[in-house]
Amino acid sequence: MDIKYPSEGTISMSSHSIRRRVTKGALVVAGTFSLCLGILGIFLPLLPTTPFLLLATACYARSSQRLHDRLLSNRWLGNHVRNYLERRGATARVKVFIVSLLWIAIGYSAIVVVDSLPLRIILIVIAVGVTAHICCIRTLRQ
Repeated sequence: MDIKYPSEGTISMSSHSIRRRVTKGALVVAGTFSLCLGILGIFLPLLPTTPFLLLATACYARSSQRLHDRLLSNRWLGNHVRNYLERRGATARVKVFIVSLLWIAIGYSAIVVVDSLPLRIILIVIAVGVTAHICCIRTLRQ
């Protein structure tokens, strides 16, 4: 593909460079969408936070060093993502916060929102499973 600019002559852009730019743009969009879902997952107990944040980190790492660095240096999310990636663990305070928020939201849903006993049981089983997973993560000392 040749692009002509009046004062610069002809600039040749290969299909490879165009494909690379489109791929980078798609990764930035996917990373941003994943980051938004991860942030929503902080407040919605059935939406997982960590996988979406890790996906956003991977997308940004392949597309935009600036966005990748901003995510890892973010005041609220950066330490958690880095600790998880490096398998260091989570602080006891974070674990208590996560489990408390999980049980408050699922408890509210099971008692107030859901009328079906089988759905209530499923919610409780999910909460127990997520609690067990969080308890298995190494506890960081600060």
